[in-house]
Amino acid sequence: MNPITEFMESGVIELYVMGAASPEEVIAVEAMAEAYPEVKQEIEQTRLAMEYYAQAHAVKPRRTVKTLLLATVDYLERMKKGELPESPPILTPESKISDYEKWLKKEDAVYNEDADGLYAKIIGYTPKYTTAILWVKDRSEEEVHHDEYERFLILEGTCTFTTGGEKHDLAPGDYFAIPLHTPHQVIVTSDTPCKAILQRLSID
Repeated sequence: MNPITEFMESGVIELYVMGAASPEEVIAVEAMAEAYPEVKQEIEQTRLAMEYYAQAHAVKPRRTVKTLLLATVDYLERMKKGELPESPPILTPESKISDYEKWLKKEDAVYNEDADGLYAKIIGYTPKYTTAILWVKDRSEEEVHHDEYERFLILEGTCTFTTGGEKHDLAPGDYFAIPLHTPHQVIVTSDTPCKAILQRLSID
């Protein structure tokens, strides 16, 4: 076999493009690319093929994941600036909106119009549970939880929770708990975003 062809079929070019080649392999690939145009072309074609594959198989993260990640970053930044951690009450069927008035009255407890229809503001964190104010403008994606309980207390607006094929219409003051291992989705039925206290509790 032609030494150049053998080099191109060795797999080292793929490792080089992925950034997984050893320092010695990097030197060898770059030297071969400098000396042989066909090797340089093979590197470019491999790079384009991998980019195409990555784009074709890319998985867009759920809006909920993105929303809660941004909310966590915001919460940590607030802690760095001196905000003290707090532990809002655990949501129960007896919970009232007034139980969370302290956090609802804060100046930054407002909906971000730049959000992608879903926005959250974390107001409390412990290793056992996380509490946030949540705004849903239109609907959430369907999701399932296997390792944490999810509870809601509706503050403003109205919405319909679909869990396991059953629909539950909720209004301000209503409490709702999502069963484990159950597909669920919320669809807003009011003209304004549905605002709620969201709490996620570890099953441990």
